[in-house]
Amino acid sequence: MTRVLILPGLFGSAEGHWQRHWLNENPDSRLVKQFDWNRPVLNGWLAALETELDAAGEAYIVAHSLGCVLAAHLAQRASAGRVKGALLVAPCDLVPTQRLHPGHISFSTMPTAPLPFPAIVVGSLNDQYMTLDRLTLFSRLWKAEVRNIGQAGHINIASGYGRWAGGYALLETLKIKAAYLKKIQQKRRGEDALAWTAS
Repeated sequence: MTRVLILPGLFGSAEGHWQRHWLNENPDSRLVKQFDWNRPVLNGWLAALETELDAAGEAYIVAHSLGCVLAAHLAQRASAGRVKGALLVAPCDLVPTQRLHPGHISFSTMPTAPLPFPAIVVGSLNDQYMTLDRLTLFSRLWKAEVRNIGQAGHINIASGYGRWAGGYALLETLKIKAAYLKKIQQKRRGEDALAWTAS
């Protein structure tokens, strides 16, 4: 069974958050623990994520807020090859996040490289951490599918998202998409090998 790595954002995901429900309800889920949830430093958070990916072999990522930005920072790293797909829920934009929580985050700049794994970005119309325009921009830069779920705030406890059944459905959609893309890639590799042999 492929592991699902849960990536919370700033301050972690408190009890009652949908990510905590996922951890409790899905034995294949594992929390990527960070040394300091309150003052994230990119290099430290990346190291923790890559350690879990090394242990898992391959994994899906389910991230929230700053966890989405962390996942996107994998794009140009070798460990990205271990990610089968990523569900990126309510990614935060670093500028407004730093304004809302001054002095808490040392996370460089927003990553803009295309993600080398399938991804679905989920956002809302009224998220104070990322406007819809910026959500659309980063989804396009990351080459990710975008899903706007309406007036859902930051898709957290404060906006009414405890257990989130819709999230499970989105993860299943991501898994189907990842399996389909893998078949396409395998077919292309087979055709390339056949063409090389024929030449």
